Amino acid sequence: MTANIESSDTAAQGTGYDAETYARLAKDAQEIISRYPVKRSALLPMLHLVQSEDSYITRNGITFCAEQLDLTTAEVSAVATFYTQYKRKPNGEYTIGVCTNTLCAIMGGDEIFDELSEHLGIGHDETTEDGKITLERVECNAGCDFAPVVMANWEFMDNQTPESATQLVDDLRAGKDVKPSRGPDKICSFKHVSRVLAGFSDGLADEGPGAGQASIEGTKLAREKGWSVDGAVTVDAPVEPVLDEVAPNTGDEGSSADRPAVEGDAK
Repeated sequence: MTANIESSDTAAQGTGYDAETYARLAKDAQEIISRYPVKRSALLPMLHLVQSEDSYITRNGITFCAEQLDLTTAEVSAVATFYTQYKRKPNGEYTIGVCTNTLCAIMGGDEIFDELSEHLGIGHDETTEDGKITLERVECNAGCDFAPVVMANWEFMDNQTPESATQLVDDLRAGKDVKPSRGPDKICSFKHVSRVLAGFSDGLADEGPGAGQASIEGTKLAREKGWSVDGAVTVDAPVEPVLDEVAPNTGDEGSSADRPAVEGDAK
């Protein structure tokens, strides 16, 4: 046992982690690496692993990943600085991402972000002094049918308003359990979620609904109308047109390909 501790301590010296932390991370790293036929393919989940330890990608984490995967620290850094889910400075316990893409913006996303920014006293990619909240503008949360959408550690908070979003951050800062619109029964911490993204299940994947009413409205309509994927219909269920006019096929009169070329068009 003493020899193992000494071995871990020696290996840890190069990364900056203490021997106990290094041994724990190394065990998890080997599990991640075992999932891939090529060692370096494990880099993305490995970065999530060290982020679950430190709350961001530290020099220690980069050195650890490089050592475990036989890469250079430059190779690891190149990947870590490319993806926005890898943080380059300490992240809050909860990342609040406000969608300000087109649909969410016109439905109130910009107003929500401005309200939260003023309420929390921070701007984009900044963290409150208590370390609880990191605020981000997000280009798209992929929840357009529930616009405006806010995400808390990548869990959906649908149909938000400035008031509901403010209540959300206040509850999280107060340590209250907050249930997202869809998904698990409560929003977990940033470190917790980072470990899940590293590929370690927390057993919460089947909690809560996966889709809301707006997301399945099209499926309901198709069943009511008897529509199928290939355009065929069930017996005695005639298709009723959804639109008054049908868009022309490419090249037909009135299609975009049929319009006269104008100066400035791409050749």
